[in-house]
Amino acid sequence: VQLQASGGGLVQSGGSLRLSCAASGRTFSSYAVGWFRQAPGKDRVFVAAISWNVDTTFYADSVKGRFTISRDNAKNTVGLQMNNLKPEDTAVYYCKAVDTYAVYWGQGTQVTVSS
Repeated sequence: VQLQASGGGLVQSGGSLRLSCAASGRTFSSYAVGWFRQAPGKDRVFVAAISWNVDTTFYADSVKGRFTISRDNAKNTVGLQMNNLKPEDTAVYYCKAVDTYAVYWGQGTQVTVSS
């Protein structure tokens, strides 16, 4: 599975962005998918995740109520809607797909929130 993250950019505080993670190579409907982020000089941390069958989502406390993860298995995509963005959300965002046998990471997409 190859993962391609997109949708990052520069936005003002309070603004919104929507990230997308597109999978190719094989269907990833059986994978749980998550978003992680890494700010400069910091470790990569969990942001949100969604189960393979869409019935369960998880969020870091720092983004609850502002970010929404979703997936469209028919289109092999997972989205992350980010609202009310804050400067501390500035980071490179990565998507990750996991199943019983493998872990796949996409390349990152930069999100910069100006104050």
